[in-house]
Amino acid sequence: MAKRKRRQVTSGAPARSLPAKRQIDARFPSGPPPGVAGDDLTGKLIVIEGPDGSGRSTQVVLLKEWLESEGYGVATMGLRRSNLLARNIDVVLAHNVVTRLTLALMYATDFYDQLQRLVIPALRAGFVVLADRYIFSLMARAAVRGIDRQYLEKIYAHAVRPDVTFRFRVSPEVAFDREFSKAPVISYWESGRDMYLADDLYHSFVQYQRLMLREFERLAKRHTFIDVDGEAPIPELNAVLRQHIATLMNIRNTRYQPTSALRHLWR
Repeated sequence: MAKRKRRQVTSGAPARSLPAKRQIDARFPSGPPPGVAGDDLTGKLIVIEGPDGSGRSTQVVLLKEWLESEGYGVATMGLRRSNLLARNIDVVLAHNVVTRLTLALMYATDFYDQLQRLVIPALRAGFVVLADRYIFSLMARAAVRGIDRQYLEKIYAHAVRPDVTFRFRVSPEVAFDREFSKAPVISYWESGRDMYLADDLYHSFVQYQRLMLREFERLAKRHTFIDVDGEAPIPELNAVLRQHIATLMNIRNTRYQPTSALRHLWR
């Protein structure tokens, strides 16, 4: 007599495949901030990193005009720009009355306020967000001042991942000359004076920027940067950025000439 096959019995509801989270994972590898879905952020986040004197702000202004001429809505963000905390940070920096850890946490609060109130709504509306520095500068600044790198990674774990991050490479000496030519005063903190690296401003600035460069090399092992020559003439550098962005966003026309309002930057 042939044996009857035993019927396999399963309990509970039939197994269902998990919903796809590609968009969420791409935007928030460690999960989105509370209250943010993450799967409806259709805009693009473009980050420009680099030291003072690297030309970041100039390129952000020019790229904004070009993208708007192509029909895109554009929002910008940067460091110390939140309505919540920017003025407070300015005050403590001016009076040098803050510890390094407290300052790092104030910058993180400033960042997340912008993320919640500006960046995420803009991306949800399909805008392009141009960031004049992002979490990478904040992590590098704090790390060179002795704050644990893993701690910093956890603080910024819920930041939106950029679609592209450009890193402007400029030698510390060139950066100093550019900054000093604009005004004979250079930021106390951007020159690392709080770290007592050297007796004079110039050597303190150079040593501090070299520490920052090393920190960015560490960050590059975990994050993707596109290195560009920040010492190139402004039109040439802008053309390189436009080409990368056009590829990212499927923009056919990369030609651009600034309007009369920005022509003084085109040199």
